[in-house]
Amino acid sequence: MFRRTTLALAALATLALVAACASTSGNDAKPVTLVSNVDLPRFMGDWYVIASIPTPIEKGAHNAKESYVLAPDGTIPTTFTFNADAFDGPQKRYGSKAYVLDPRTKAVWGEQYVWPFKADYRISYLSPDYSEVVVTRAKRDYVWIMARTPSIPEADLQRLSAFVASQGYDLAKLQRVPQQPLQARAQ
Repeated sequence: MFRRTTLALAALATLALVAACASTSGNDAKPVTLVSNVDLPRFMGDWYVIASIPTPIEKGAHNAKESYVLAPDGTIPTTFTFNADAFDGPQKRYGSKAYVLDPRTKAVWGEQYVWPFKADYRISYLSPDYSEVVVTRAKRDYVWIMARTPSIPEADLQRLSAFVASQGYDLAKLQRVPQQPLQARAQ
């Protein structure tokens, strides 16, 4: 009974995420900025969520991290992990698969949590050293500022937040994601 209830709750959470991320535009503003080229092998690995306008699944997330792996078939299996509501909260893990939708720039992806729905995922800013990224959506409903480390200098966060605002996002909705230093997580 417990397993069935857990599976049902997981299915409902997945459907909520899909509904939140379903790819429909409807925004008459100019398109969000896209980077001119993403070196996919270099982009792979762990990205810590520094700030976001969170989806319903992400609300209260601590230590949020997105991990990407480039599969031989060109898809990108993705794992999103975080602690729910506190640093010592239960760890949550969600898997999805991304598909590059723009083969020229590799900056537009479809992120699939449940077939056949693909969420809109646009790489709008990527630092030259691949240490910071801003992922946007055409609808401007969700956004993620991520980095290779759990923290970034305040000046970088302010600069990236200004970039997010320049893309038409409401900065009043942008939330910092609490991140523990890596050494504190190992204890």
